[in-house]
Amino acid sequence: MNSDILAYHNRQTASDKIICELIAEIIEAELIEAESKIWHGHPVWFLNANPIVGYSKQKRGVRLMFWSGADFEEKDLTVIGHKFKDASIFYQDVSQIKVNDLRRWLNKSRAIQWDYKNLIKRKGRLERVK
Repeated sequence: MNSDILAYHNRQTASDKIICELIAEIIEAELIEAESKIWHGHPVWFLNANPIVGYSKQKRGVRLMFWSGADFEEKDLTVIGHKFKDASIFYQDVSQIKVNDLRRWLNKSRAIQWDYKNLIKRKGRLERVK
């Protein structure tokens, strides 16, 4: 795993570190072709330079976000805004992570993608990649 992501995990509280480690382990196993790095201060995985999934520590817990998750049609993923296509779920405890759901969402993240990497070039307009 990316050493910067490991360092990010080590800066978390013990319980949040466990959540981050499990999420990262599952992402790494499911999206083996993805590139990972710290992007805007948080772990993010990319397919063909397009951000797919990432997580960050927030007040409500560890937020797992899928950049194109609004189109996954998954009841447990929350869409907050309508300008972009992201959807999230918050975890306060590792026991809340449903591994099979996470694996399904990761497979959908590969199949359903909006082009965020060219968002600035397109002046804020998203286009579907897959």
